[in-house]
Amino acid sequence: MNEETPEVDRFLALVAAVQARDARLTTIQAGLLVAAELGIAHDSRAFAQRLGIAHSLVLRELHALAERQGVLEIVKRDPRTMRVHYRLPPASPP
Repeated sequence: MNEETPEVDRFLALVAAVQARDARLTTIQAGLLVAAELGIAHDSRAFAQRLGIAHSLVLRELHALAERQGVLEIVKRDPRTMRVHYRLPPASPP
């Protein structure tokens, strides 16, 4: 059994939970949010490589997600590599 299986299962369960809370999110969008929350990836290329999906797909979903107010923040863009760095917005005080 692969050592990473519990981590993968946990990641997928968290992605499903995020999607259950917001049905408008695609699986990739929910994955981007979970990855940022867990510190797995904070840029588009790292996310694409970790999940084995095309960077262009990640960019499309990241930009769609960033258009939604308060969900995700773009913090830096690298025009040479097309890498986009992102983060979750700071939590608002209670």
